[in-house]
Amino acid sequence: MTFQIGDKVIYPNHGLGVIERIEEKTILGTTCGFYSLRIASNETTVLVPVANADTVGLRRAIGDAEVDRLFRILGDGKIDSQQNWKGRFKDNSEKMRSGSIYDVADVLKSLTLLSKSKNLSFREKRMLDRARFLVVSEISEVLQEGQVVIETRVDRALDRSLSTRTRSIATTAKTTKVVAPPPAAVAVRRAVRAS
Repeated sequence: MTFQIGDKVIYPNHGLGVIERIEEKTILGTTCGFYSLRIASNETTVLVPVANADTVGLRRAIGDAEVDRLFRILGDGKIDSQQNWKGRFKDNSEKMRSGSIYDVADVLKSLTLLSKSKNLSFREKRMLDRARFLVVSEISEVLQEGQVVIETRVDRALDRSLSTRTRSIATTAKTTKVVAPPPAAVAVRRAVRAS
């Protein structure tokens, strides 16, 4: 994927940036092209090699139609919740580095659910805050709405997701509840089998 000066792009784990320049630099005798990004949240400059843009997950910001899809995903109640801290942290870290806003939304949902039942570790709390920031800032930029308004919409979608998941678990528990047969019926079945 190639980008032009002025394109708004998402740099994984850093958020929205604008391509200010496309320049060539010589490093250790090798000349490469670089995208010079200005990261919107902290005004830092990041150089991304043009040849590695796909590898690092550099992508265009989502469009309006994708915002609707993102809110549906945030509110759908489908939440992966791995109990093992080490495995959960590894999976979530990979999703955060992927560059996909949908992966970041999965991290946001799963850590929000987990935070409702227990205190998160410092690292997971930081990851939850980062996922929330990345989702809110990208939607805010796409819709050209304030972050406070978008935070409220994201919170409503997450609340809906948690409610949907809770109802789904309750329904599953009701339908899979096994009713033990009365002791007399068990005795009759055993007698029939024995004969």
